[in-house]
Amino acid sequence: MVKWGRLTTFLIIVVMIFAVVLSTSRTLYTKIPLGLDLQGGFSVLYQVGNGKQALTASDMSATVAALQSRINTLGVSEPSITVQNGGRISISLAGKFNQVAARQFLSSQANLEFKSPTGQVLMTGKDVVSNAHYQSSTTTGQPEVAISFKNPALFASITTKYLNQRISIWFDNKMISDPNIQTPITGGNATISPMSSVQSAMQLANLINAGALPFPIHQLSSNSVGPTLGQSALHATLFAGAIAVAIIFIFMIVMYRLPGLIADIALLAYSYVLIAVFAGLQVTLTLTGLAALVLGIGMAVDANIITYERIKDELRNGKSLQSSVIAGQRKALRTILDSNMTTLIAGIVMYGYGTGDVRGFAVALIASIIVSLMTAVFLSRTILLLFTKSNVVRNTWYFGGKGKVAGAR
Repeated sequence: MVKWGRLTTFLIIVVMIFAVVLSTSRTLYTKIPLGLDLQGGFSVLYQVGNGKQALTASDMSATVAALQSRINTLGVSEPSITVQNGGRISISLAGKFNQVAARQFLSSQANLEFKSPTGQVLMTGKDVVSNAHYQSSTTTGQPEVAISFKNPALFASITTKYLNQRISIWFDNKMISDPNIQTPITGGNATISPMSSVQSAMQLANLINAGALPFPIHQLSSNSVGPTLGQSALHATLFAGAIAVAIIFIFMIVMYRLPGLIADIALLAYSYVLIAVFAGLQVTLTLTGLAALVLGIGMAVDANIITYERIKDELRNGKSLQSSVIAGQRKALRTILDSNMTTLIAGIVMYGYGTGDVRGFAVALIASIIVSLMTAVFLSRTILLLFTKSNVVRNTWYFGGKGKVAGAR
């Protein structure tokens, strides 16, 4: 006799899964930050100092802070800055931006100096307030950089002393301006002009605000991925993943029939929850991470396969359909938990000792295992048992058996 209450509950759960997945999955996916190998960008390894001097942890922290301040002005989301042994700093920036200008911007020493006609340093960037900004000249319309000084009286005394003389402005040992002081500047505000372009004026203002690096940095290696190549890699990987998932879904239905279909529904929920976790935690998705997600689906299927094989064993032993499902699920659970735990330990070790893409793969693997236990294991078990107890299907063929009609007890 069909138990309509349980069948209705089963159908409501299935409809809700499909409704939520189809209506919100695209929105969630767009919120996941992509790594530089998927959206383009570059990674660069810098040596801080000359490689011979002893650098303390505070020295490295100060350098990282200065670089982070510069990265913030680029408008790059989710930058990765890692301190490595030997006084090295690894930086990865993903997104669409001028990579050549960004590299130059990051490594620039940003030493700003104001010199007298005889070359004497009168003021430095440390005397400038961090509010420099681009503006257009009110007289010529050319781009210029407006700056303010921390000690207006000092700047007023300098411009008074060198009245009708030129005070040169140097940036990283290159003279960028050589203005003639026509009147004492008493307000503590001045401009650097003319600048060659709006972009150069904005970059100079940003560097002045970020300040000089505590130590010079030297590029050791770099890796660049164009936005077109990144999108191509993303589409190719998604296409390959879609084919793999489709084959898995078909395999489950062919081999295990109705339980296989239910497993596919649970796997759909698994994929959705995993995407939601990545979007919620703002985990940067890389090619290796995407590969781990597809691998996670295969691992989640393994859990269902173990369960369904145990169910088929119980059916061969002559048990009823409902008893076979309950016994098969109970016997498979210990094996599933043990196999997932060993893989989880491997993922934790990879994350603890790995770097770069290895850690990205580990994060995706760990997340997929945890979500798999929540959805592909427990959700699949729940809805399969619910469907079995509804008594809609009693022929064991639909559960991978030989086609006998089994009583429900």
